[in-house]
Amino acid sequence: MYDYDVVALGELLIDFTPAGISDNGNPLFEMNPGGAPANVLIAVAKLGGRCAFIGKVGDDHFGHFLKQTLENNNVDTRGLKCTEQANTTLAFVHLDEKGERSFTFLRNPGADTMLEEHEIEASIIDKGKIFHFGSLSMTHQPAEGATLKAVEYAKHSGKVISYDPNWRPSLWKDVDTARQKMMLGLKYADIVKLSEEELKLLTGEADIDRAAQMVFDMGAKLVLVTLGDQGCYYMHSSGRGHVPAYQVKVVDTTGAGDAFLGGVLYNISRMDCPIEKMDCHQLERIVRFANATAALCITKRGGIPAMPSLHEVEQLLKL
Repeated sequence: MYDYDVVALGELLIDFTPAGISDNGNPLFEMNPGGAPANVLIAVAKLGGRCAFIGKVGDDHFGHFLKQTLENNNVDTRGLKCTEQANTTLAFVHLDEKGERSFTFLRNPGADTMLEEHEIEASIIDKGKIFHFGSLSMTHQPAEGATLKAVEYAKHSGKVISYDPNWRPSLWKDVDTARQKMMLGLKYADIVKLSEEELKLLTGEADIDRAAQMVFDMGAKLVLVTLGDQGCYYMHSSGRGHVPAYQVKVVDTTGAGDAFLGGVLYNISRMDCPIEKMDCHQLERIVRFANATAALCITKRGGIPAMPSLHEVEQLLKL
């Protein structure tokens, strides 16, 4: 029996999300908690899962706010470290007319990149069934070394490894470095969630079928390619397929992929059989559930505040 369904390591930061125009005609930004691994955990926790976070924030107003947010959402924070050496990372989210995002990061360095190997408590990883991480904790040292040490430990301990090769161009030195580090994560992963753009970046292949096969051949047991309003393509030993998205009114796509992955990990944490033993019906049910979770997320502003409850997801699945 595990204490945690999912343990995640990575960035925890503030998303400043567009929130209208001021009386003076200037853009307003709303402070929202964010960071992909934290978003995934809170998505799982809101569905009823038990989660723990490993990472680092600044000893500042933003860092204290983020710690409180995790705790308010029933995520264990004993693995969250605080530092006075760097500020909490800030991200300003810019939305186009379709609600699609671009980012400006204040991270030079950000506290999340300062996580060190000796600060990772192996006992937290031991108590989890699934270990999740993303590529953004590998953009800078010492967090890169700490991340790889934690992933290797989780892999050797028999944990299910979930990976999000999260492509944020402005956080990497150059594309080649990004691709090399993002590929590194694939060799550990059982579950890989990535966008069509990320899939093409990593494989150099435009055809989804062929590109997903390349990732699958690297050792992944489940490859999930999110296609925005077109739903999700999946590849698994039981087959490959496409599950359409739920059509909803888009307010903000921040956190949609994380909500999707949270929906997947929540369901997988409740399975008794290994991932590779799932049948295609089980898999389609899980992807449909995850699509519903993501759909509900994009009907509200912000990432973490928009994550839906299990009841909300079940209601949408009945429609």
